[in-house]
Amino acid sequence: MESRPLTVKQKINKLWRVFATGLCFSIFGLGALCLTFIAFPIITISTNNQHQREMRVQSIIQQSFAFFCRTMRFFGAIDYKFTGVETLQQDRNCLIVANHPSLIDYVLIASCIPQCDCLVKASIWHNPFIKGIVKAAGYIPNRDPESLIEDCNQRLESGNVLLVFPEGTRTTPNKTSKLQRGAAQIAVRTETDLRVIHITVTPSFLTKQKKWYQVPNTKPFFRIEVKGKIAVTPFICEADSATSAARHVNRHLATMLFPPSEQ
Repeated sequence: MESRPLTVKQKINKLWRVFATGLCFSIFGLGALCLTFIAFPIITISTNNQHQREMRVQSIIQQSFAFFCRTMRFFGAIDYKFTGVETLQQDRNCLIVANHPSLIDYVLIASCIPQCDCLVKASIWHNPFIKGIVKAAGYIPNRDPESLIEDCNQRLESGNVLLVFPEGTRTTPNKTSKLQRGAAQIAVRTETDLRVIHITVTPSFLTKQKKWYQVPNTKPFFRIEVKGKIAVTPFICEADSATSAARHVNRHLATMLFPPSEQ
């Protein structure tokens, strides 16, 4: 339990994980700047076709994120396990939806998908470490609904997968989560199935309520489980409107992302 007094060994381990986490995020920030100002400009100059350019950038992002995850594991900051990643890598033309318990959920998921578009909230486009990456990768800004649906539809029709966190922000521990209807609306209006990913972190780490250096007493373990697909066609056929269909899809999605045992 977190409330028990720590042994000397546990205290040393905890201090090390604070250092390791800070080191890994420093590497991440430095790497992001190198990609933004060195690697991606070279790709822009050497690749005229926008689609090919974005695919090359996304491939580099995947490799960089995989390196970052392995680095965090190597230094003992975290540990993690993927289940069903082979299925995820074979997906085409679908939405990938996941719950959002920690800061690095996107990094973990994207680290195992060579080509992945992402719906990005507006604040990310003003982050000096990240904005260059999301722009070069061609990620979709979460803006007005009509433009958003059109952009998503274009990417999905080309066979891409699109990663969305329906909560819109990180989960608050011990609080019932509510989904925004954006992912369900995109799925219904583009007639695209959803692949569900469920993430658990034990103990909780990198939540919205805590700073990166507030590490738990024991090493956090991330379990990333690739679940089944939600077919949207039955919901569309049974509903009397797209809005109604999206509402039912959203309700069903919530039961898969937040099983009753976790409520």
